[in-house]
Amino acid sequence: MAPVPHPVPEPHDAPESYVGLDADSAERQARARGWSPVRRLPPGAIITMEYVAGRLNLEVEDGTVRRSWKG
Repeated sequence: MAPVPHPVPEPHDAPESYVGLDADSAERQARARGWSPVRRLPPGAIITMEYVAGRLNLEVEDGTVRRSWKG
C-alpha cells in the first residue's frame, strides 16, 4: 500500500505583508520565511487553480508586488 501523504506545513506569515514591496526583495523574504515555491505572475495571468501547500503567489506589476496569496 502507498504511504499516506502528509501536507507541507505553511509558514506562519501573512501573504498581504508582501504587497507594495519590490518583487526581488519580496521573493527573497518569502523564501527566507519558508515559502516554497514562490511564483511571480503578471497582472491578469491565466493560471491553473490547483492549490499547492507552501506556495506563495506574487502578482507583480512594474517591479512591485500588487497582490499576494498562498496556494
